[in-house]
Amino acid sequence: MTDLSTPAPPRLLVIPGLSDSPPGHWQSWLEARHPGAVRVVQRDWARADLERWAARIDSVLARSGPGPWLAVAHSFGVLALARHLVLQPGSPVAAALLVAPADPDKFGLGEDLGKTLPVPSTLVLSSTDPWMALPRGQRWAQRWGSACVQLGEAGHINIASGHRTLPLAEHWLLAQTRRLVHPESIAA
Repeated sequence: MTDLSTPAPPRLLVIPGLSDSPPGHWQSWLEARHPGAVRVVQRDWARADLERWAARIDSVLARSGPGPWLAVAHSFGVLALARHLVLQPGSPVAAALLVAPADPDKFGLGEDLGKTLPVPSTLVLSSTDPWMALPRGQRWAQRWGSACVQLGEAGHINIASGHRTLPLAEHWLLAQTRRLVHPESIAA
């Protein structure tokens, strides 16, 4: 018999950036640690097409069953997730971890992404990220209404910068899962 008063545990949705997140990338590490995790696979990993990438998130969520979902995005995947959330206010994504976002202005997308996100989000930044200068990342965190975490000199928070694991992402998942499954323990 199922306890209807306990919400379903959230599932992990992994949204890589350009070129995907290969084995050895912290997103692949995180996905392997969570059975039932789903990765958004783009048709063309080399072409940064915001509308297609956001639509792919829509279709993956529609195929993968009910939420809630905890989305963990990296680089251009952050921009696709932000677009998805703005266009789909009823999205089953309950919270978002946005790691090392690409600067929307590098792709001419600033106007498409400047709205507050409708779910709790945390933006993880590096002071040495070649894809997003720290002050710009901080401004995007404000625009999106995201909590902001700075990792210091962490590059693009990928394999090249030595990030094969990202314990911060694991801790964020556990905290968000507790918040969604046991909200009464957070209020106490």
